[in-house]
Amino acid sequence: MTARPDRSSDALGAPPLERRRWVRDAFHGIAHRYDLLNTILSGGVHYRWKRAAVEAAHLRPGGIGLDVCCGTGDLLVRMASVVGASGRTVGLDFAPGMLAVARARAGARVRGRVSLVCGDAEALPAADGSVDAVTIAFGLRNLARPEQALREFRRVLRPGGRLVILEFGRPPQRWVRGLYDVYSRTIIPRLGGWLSGRPDAYQYLHDSIRAWPDPETLAGLVRSAGFADVRYRLFTGGIAVLHVATTM
Repeated sequence: MTARPDRSSDALGAPPLERRRWVRDAFHGIAHRYDLLNTILSGGVHYRWKRAAVEAAHLRPGGIGLDVCCGTGDLLVRMASVVGASGRTVGLDFAPGMLAVARARAGARVRGRVSLVCGDAEALPAADGSVDAVTIAFGLRNLARPEQALREFRRVLRPGGRLVILEFGRPPQRWVRGLYDVYSRTIIPRLGGWLSGRPDAYQYLHDSIRAWPDPETLAGLVRSAGFADVRYRLFTGGIAVLHVATTM
């Protein structure tokens, strides 16, 4: 039987499974330098974006949060601090190297409140309605089936739970878009590739940023997955976009 094309994957520019395995292996290889590279390449602004994502999740002490494509664990540590000793946070990633870094980053202070799982966003290891908030920062574009992942996010969220998606955007201002395009085309692949030893990984990062759709396109896909009250907020001229949605 021939599989039907996934329209949402085309809209999001998500890689096929073979490409996704390459992403996993490439970023696995630079996992221990990835956070430093992000800080250098973004000028530290990614920390402000991720702080805003955790705040938008509206977690409370005793809550349960799930961070998908958790990477080096920035959101996990912040979420664990919010939910406290009576709460729990779960990090999911398909790159074992990233999970190792997240585990080390959690450290003794929040380790008891953080669980790390290697797996796929399209088949979350959580029961229906068992999570208060789902976050995903700069990871949706790397999923093979983003529409299926969005449905999974809705499934595991309790009624009134929050979905927070932080992704790259397309700056609406022409001059910002021009500067950003030059930066992402030259600085990110060359400097990131030189520092990491994986220029192919940072060339991929540049290409995936350029292919990302406008915020309303992503908002429409979130609505089609069954979420309500879908809103988004632009950061730094629209380079980053924070989408927030709730379950009905």
